[in-house]
Amino acid sequence: MRSGSKTLAVPATALLLALLLTTFALGAKIQTFTGTISDAMCGATHMMEGDPASCLRTCVNKGSKYALVVGDKVYTLDSSSPATLDALAKLGAQKATVKGTVDGDLIAVTSVSEAK
Repeated sequence: MRSGSKTLAVPATALLLALLLTTFALGAKIQTFTGTISDAMCGATHMMEGDPASCLRTCVNKGSKYALVVGDKVYTLDSSSPATLDALAKLGAQKATVKGTVDGDLIAVTSVSEAK
């Protein structure tokens, strides 16, 4: 009879873990941030000569992720959506409103638009 209780314990534990992870994932709230679009390499201060938008494009083309500068805070923006990445490219070095879920200094972007 003991082996039967072990057989039930494993699926029950897996189910409990799945429920906890789902609850945690659903608990992540979408937040709204307004700041200046930059890149994660340069952050608030662009290091290359020329205008900030050119520096941003160069850094992103070399593999840096987009970033959002909000006051003294720099958030790395994470998205694989072509539409979102296109919007970020168009708004480079401009004020923008970004919506997404935050994990430390990373925003998983759900939408981006020109700041009003």
